[in-house]
Amino acid sequence: MSIFQLTDEPVFPDPALAEENGLLAVGGDLSIPRLLAAYSSGIFPWYSQGEPPLWWFTDPRLVIFPDEFKVSRRLTRTLKNSNFTITFNKNFSEVISSCADIRIQNGEGTWISDEMKEAYIDLHLAGYAHSVECWLNNELAGGLYGVALGQVFFGESMFTRISNGSKAALVALVNHLKLRNFAVIDCQMTTKHLLAFGGREIKGEEFRQLLQLHIPNTPKQK
Repeated sequence: MSIFQLTDEPVFPDPALAEENGLLAVGGDLSIPRLLAAYSSGIFPWYSQGEPPLWWFTDPRLVIFPDEFKVSRRLTRTLKNSNFTITFNKNFSEVISSCADIRIQNGEGTWISDEMKEAYIDLHLAGYAHSVECWLNNELAGGLYGVALGQVFFGESMFTRISNGSKAALVALVNHLKLRNFAVIDCQMTTKHLLAFGGREIKGEEFRQLLQLHIPNTPKQK
């Protein structure tokens, strides 16, 4: 199966045509219209510095349904006894930069290039991308960021500088989304860490149906 080459128009091929590893298309840009078109269809960009944008639709898809979110008793006690302070959208640019920096410091690669940072900061300023910050003594201890469309939150990345910083941010996020009747959190990739919090894999088709149900104007399946 050949990879689709995107044009200047912010549209995507049917996600069902993605390769087995999830790769669907190449090219285009990271403009707000294109990113919104991508996320509303469950597609996300993921590529390394110097490459053209690569667009993915993973199947099966790891998701967290807020009502199925699990927090261990041990973590609940730890967070209750911590001095963490949680904020929302207080410093989006520092959160996304920290997500990249921590990976680099740990000797890992990162897809969060300068181009990615600029694109998601623009998306944040437009009201679509959001951050959760976890603070300890006025220092950023951890956090996460993602994109919210309709009643779906698309998680992008998280980081920890102080033990349990990202976990505190995730717990706060889910509680926040529950209060606002969000239906599902997209985790994109399956990890043991997220499975422990109640994440589970669903078929790509089921995921797309959820998007159609919970995001206004989501492209319908063909």
